[in-house]
Amino acid sequence: MTEPPVDPPVRLRRDALATGWSDAELARALRAGELTRLRRGAYVDGALPTAPAARHAQLVEATVSLLRRPAVVGHQSAAVLLGLPLWDVPLERVHVTRPPGSWTDRSAVLCCHVARIREDEVVEVAGMRVTDPVRTMLDLARSLPHETAVVALDAALNKRLLEHEQIRARLFDIVGSPGARSAARVVAAADARSESVGESRSRVILQRWQLAPSDLQFEVRSGSAALVARADFVWEGARLVGEFDGRVKYGRLLRPGQEPGDAVFAEKRREDAVRDEQWGVVRWVWAELAAPHRLAAKVRRAKERAGRRAG
Repeated sequence: MTEPPVDPPVRLRRDALATGWSDAELARALRAGELTRLRRGAYVDGALPTAPAARHAQLVEATVSLLRRPAVVGHQSAAVLLGLPLWDVPLERVHVTRPPGSWTDRSAVLCCHVARIREDEVVEVAGMRVTDPVRTMLDLARSLPHETAVVALDAALNKRLLEHEQIRARLFDIVGSPGARSAARVVAAADARSESVGESRSRVILQRWQLAPSDLQFEVRSGSAALVARADFVWEGARLVGEFDGRVKYGRLLRPGQEPGDAVFAEKRREDAVRDEQWGVVRWVWAELAAPHRLAAKVRRAKERAGRRAG
């Protein structure tokens, strides 16, 4: 059974009153910073966690405990509890699902969806009924913007939290339902080989601008077949490799005792070695992902240069 990242524990007002607290004492504890209000009727000891996923997990626990009618935790709330990575997904509200014909609740902290959920699509997490990883990702693929959903599914596949074939097979279960076509596009676009949010976003943008790479995680080798480097993207016909440069990447490259500047220098030497093998190199950063037309123009120019060099 998976445990959600909940720390410190959630305290419900009703439980506090049952164990001898008064509302006046709770108010004093809030003013003193001994408690922090998580939502109406729920508190945590001290400060809220800084990590959005941990804060949301606490909000889910509190909200589910206060529901008047049972529901299954779903969508991004299920993703958080299951440890499925998310990017640019709002976590202000708890998402639950009830079957058709049920009463729905909606508030500033609760979003209730209405949908059929099979019993084999439900798992238990810390005593809560939660949609399983495949159903969770299908629901996100149906409801989130394409780029955001692809990033989430890429990460889940890369971390082996589910298999591509599993979610592909379950697409048949939602044929004809709202968002089914969007989900199919997300599943078709997802790739387990993407190793970061930046790589996933880059791939979506490049596909949108008809500049899709021919392969991912491409190994550049020397004439003697020795490994020179592994690149995020490749356009083999143009002999061009592409790299998304996020600061996290250099952190991953650090060896014990190595400084970030050392990693940058090593990366520069690696790029020189790639160029020595007659491959062009194009790099981009977060700012260019925020302006997709600039990324597209940069890659297009690099492909043109590489084509002239090859010719």
